[in-house]
Amino acid sequence: MATHKLLLLPGDGIGPEVMGEVKRLIDWLNSAGIAKFETDTGLVGGSAYDAHKVSISEGDMAKALAADAIIFGAVGGPKWDAVPYEVRPEAGLLRLRKDLALFANLRPAVCYPALADASSLKREAVEGLDIMIVRELTGGVYFGEPKTITDLGNGQKRAIDTQVYDTYEIERIGRVAFELARKRKNKVTSMEKRNVMKSGVLWNEVMTQVHKREYPDVTLEHQLADSGGMMLVKWPKQFDVIVTDNLFGDMLSDIAAMLTGSLGMLPSASLGEVDVKTKKRKALYEPVHGSAPDIAGKGLANPIAMISSFGMALRYSFDMGDLADKVDAAIAAVLASGLRTADIKSEGTTAASTTQMGEAILKELQKLHA
Repeated sequence: MATHKLLLLPGDGIGPEVMGEVKRLIDWLNSAGIAKFETDTGLVGGSAYDAHKVSISEGDMAKALAADAIIFGAVGGPKWDAVPYEVRPEAGLLRLRKDLALFANLRPAVCYPALADASSLKREAVEGLDIMIVRELTGGVYFGEPKTITDLGNGQKRAIDTQVYDTYEIERIGRVAFELARKRKNKVTSMEKRNVMKSGVLWNEVMTQVHKREYPDVTLEHQLADSGGMMLVKWPKQFDVIVTDNLFGDMLSDIAAMLTGSLGMLPSASLGEVDVKTKKRKALYEPVHGSAPDIAGKGLANPIAMISSFGMALRYSFDMGDLADKVDAAIAAVLASGLRTADIKSEGTTAASTTQMGEAILKELQKLHA
């Protein structure tokens, strides 16, 4: 049995709490002989700043580069609001994405039947929802240069962020979306702002060319990103795979998160190119919910997004799709039983702490694997 190297980066806030539930799952997989994971733990974000005055140390970056996959918690919080911009907690995550060339961010939005009433939308709009947002992650306005704030005098300043995309960046994210669609409902919706942005014009053009040249069997639709956001909250089930740039992907995936009932339900995967020689790819898996410092240390955090993110690692990094399906089924079974953390609690359901939810999911997984 192959040994897989995992780097665990719990981070800040509720990160260590939800990571603890993934660690429990990994320990069971190892002890049961189902898989063989070798884990190491590092610091990132505010915890790294407190220890080393950087958002991630060179030592932990080396571990990240050597790992088969990174399981990432969350970073940030008011405690570090005043630290220098270049070492802010979020800079650690941005560096991991950039140095590992993690260009493709996969954010599924799945509404479990038991949580259809937890969404802010009507049940009929979200019940059975299963969409995948594919966000380009290493280009666009978050990384474009120049990126400056200039003092113009007389109390005036000018801020500049630059939206930049090259053809190859759009082509490769497009291929990820089309390949995913072939394994789903065979439909891709590309979202940009070609009506007001030159980068949107190029995005639309390149997506159209890649589709025609390489994926004519997949249905391709184009939609303006603002209209797409509106349609996500009007009738989200019309979508299957949505592909978009870094900025719009950030916003649209957070909208999609609320369709599922809570940010605590949304996992993600950030993937690099497949290495021609090893056939492996660098990858980082993280929940979308952030560090939630207001509930940190209280046992209130929902670990489902973190556990689901590990499930995505099983699927996309380790070719353990059957095991990933069982993780998803275990989560669905626990939710169907009425167990709820505070963020998804409703009348008639049973309150559970972070640990209780994690333990319940593991017990269901053990039943499924018996």
